[in-house]
Amino acid sequence: MVRKLLFLSILLSFAISGAAQQSATAPSQPAAHSATSHPMPSADAVWADLMAGNGRFVTGKPRPYELVPLRRKLASGQSPNVIILSCSDSRTSPEVIFDQSLGDLFVVRTAGNIADPVALGSIEYAVDHIRSPLLVVLGHTKCGAVTAACSGEKMPSPNLDAIVQKINPAVAQAKTYAKPSDLIESAIKDNVHQSAKDVLANSEIVREAVKSGKLKVVEAEYQLDTGEVVRLNTPTSGQN
Repeated sequence: MVRKLLFLSILLSFAISGAAQQSATAPSQPAAHSATSHPMPSADAVWADLMAGNGRFVTGKPRPYELVPLRRKLASGQSPNVIILSCSDSRTSPEVIFDQSLGDLFVVRTAGNIADPVALGSIEYAVDHIRSPLLVVLGHTKCGAVTAACSGEKMPSPNLDAIVQKINPAVAQAKTYAKPSDLIESAIKDNVHQSAKDVLANSEIVREAVKSGKLKVVEAEYQLDTGEVVRLNTPTSGQN
């Protein structure tokens, strides 16, 4: 009887050990890298939230964020409500000027907020996979890239020239109505419009999303002096 109980206990210990080993070596499920499953707010609601955040930034009263638990939560996936195409300028960080935190914004930054192929591909990813309902094309006052384009000077490298070439149509447009003293700031606004047009002209994914009502495009300009973000009107006759 004792032998039988000892034999059964040995078999049971092997069974438990085998089950534990199988569980430990089983492959874990890959973490999600696309949108997490929750309903997206409307584009207008997202824009209103951004403007409320910008108001907090302007007054110097940002919200406190619990970054450690938020970071852990976001390790399993992202679902930002807005895509922002903005300038690389160090003074214009969208997360700061809109008082947002980790995971809130899908940000694409290029000098002069131009929509080159890499920027377009990044935007398309957010539209097609994350399904963000709003794209903000954000320029800013005193933009160095636009100032360089307005100067008409030869750029010292092909890469810098590629940036200026993307901005030149906006400069040409501004020259049709702006005074010389206003040329740079007018071209900055026209460059925001030009970048938005380039996104739509060169991306079927974005065009279809806008056409179907799944995506809204907003054009805006950040004011370096005041910290305010101002929404730009769609130009009707070359003027902003």
